[in-house]
Amino acid sequence: MAYDKYLAERINRILQEKYIPFFTKNMMGGLCYMMDDKMLCGLMFNKKHNMELLMARIGESAYDNAMKKNGCMPMDFTGRPMKGYVFVAPTGFDTDEDLGYWLNLCIDFNPLAKSSKKKQGLL
Repeated sequence: MAYDKYLAERINRILQEKYIPFFTKNMMGGLCYMMDDKMLCGLMFNKKHNMELLMARIGESAYDNAMKKNGCMPMDFTGRPMKGYVFVAPTGFDTDEDLGYWLNLCIDFNPLAKSSKKKQGLL
C-alpha cells in the first residue's frame, strides 16, 4: 500500500491517547481509519497532487471553516468533490497540533456520520 507509515504511526498515537476505539483497513490505495464501523479518516499518496494526503471526513457543517485552513482542499477523486470530506496536504498536518485538529473534526463528526451498508452474503 502506498501511504506514509510515519503518518500512520502519528495518527495511531493520537487516537490511542484519546482512547478512541478504532481499526484500520487497506482501502483506496491507502489506509482507512474506522470508528464505530464508519470511516473516520484515511491517508494515501495522491498521484494527481504528487504528495501524501490526509482524507478527513468532517461533515458539511465544518467544511467551510476547514477550507480556510492551511493545506486543505476539496476531496476530489472523480472531478466532483465529495460533500463533507476534505484532503489535507502535509503543510496542514505538519505538527501534532495540526494533525490533532483534523482528527478532532473527524471524531466530532463520526457520531453523525452514516455507516456504509454492509454487503449481504449469499445464503
